[in-house]
Amino acid sequence: MNNENSIGQKVSGVFKNKIGILIALIALIAFFAFLPSTSNVFLTSNNVLNILRQASTNLYVALAMTMVIILGGIDLSVGSIIALSGVITGGLVAYNGFPVYVGVIGGLVVGLVFGAFNGLVISKTTIPAFIVTLATMNIGRGLAYIYTGGAPIRIVSDEFNFIGAGYIGSIPTPVIYLIVLIIVAMYIMNRSKMGRHIYAVGGNPQAAKFSGISNAKVVFFVHVFSGLMAAISGVVLASRMFSGQPTAGEGAEMDAIAAVVVGGTSMSGGRGTIGGTIIGGLIIAVLNNGLNLMNVNSFWQLVVKGVVILVAVYVDYIRNRKGK
Repeated sequence: MNNENSIGQKVSGVFKNKIGILIALIALIAFFAFLPSTSNVFLTSNNVLNILRQASTNLYVALAMTMVIILGGIDLSVGSIIALSGVITGGLVAYNGFPVYVGVIGGLVVGLVFGAFNGLVISKTTIPAFIVTLATMNIGRGLAYIYTGGAPIRIVSDEFNFIGAGYIGSIPTPVIYLIVLIIVAMYIMNRSKMGRHIYAVGGNPQAAKFSGISNAKVVFFVHVFSGLMAAISGVVLASRMFSGQPTAGEGAEMDAIAAVVVGGTSMSGGRGTIGGTIIGGLIIAVLNNGLNLMNVNSFWQLVVKGVVILVAVYVDYIRNRKGK
């Protein structure tokens, strides 16, 4: 009981101990706001909404990736789930003539099935999460190409397009979904028994098992949630692009991992917060947007993001050494 109380105290502060990355986010915003080549565009309302829209689909995935990494695992299949969910949704609506809600449900089921498979194999065997999700990453991407024949599925439906490209008032619909999903993720991690168990299993699996926690159920839940979040991202992206693309989600797992790691979640497991991931996701989105406004070559953008991830992991390494 004392162990659960201490874990509850650990996760109670949403943005606790995140001053450093908050300052980094503010400094990055200030840099692009005053840089001559971007200052006239960066802080306009249209661009700010664009940043939030771009951040949204990455953060759907990153919220769940936070839980996976706190467990000490990793989910490489999320990018492929994004693609497969998007093309299945598009196919059900455009090819088969089903109502939009049926297509959306079909896309979400894809994510649940892949997440459940990942969770079942990882929780019931000793095969590392990296290997299992690497396999399902290839399976999902391959199925997306097989289903579409490598061509995008055009979706002509105002109802469907509203899902990812619409507005409620002046706020893009993907941002509305993000707010709801952040509340759900924060509740799970900060207020529920499952959240306490995730931290316990990630911090010390043996101790968690001896205290009566079902490690297998925790691992299974987290991977199902990860699959569902990737599927939501896939449906929203398909709607925003007006088509199901078999190439969608390429590199999405890296962007999600970057947001989580930059946000302070430890790659060794047991430590991290949803609040940190939100800030990390915004840093990645602001960086991408600013570099695009500067007309930086996309190849160099990959280099910059790689350096950001490496620095974040090194900071985590130093922090872990000091904690020993």
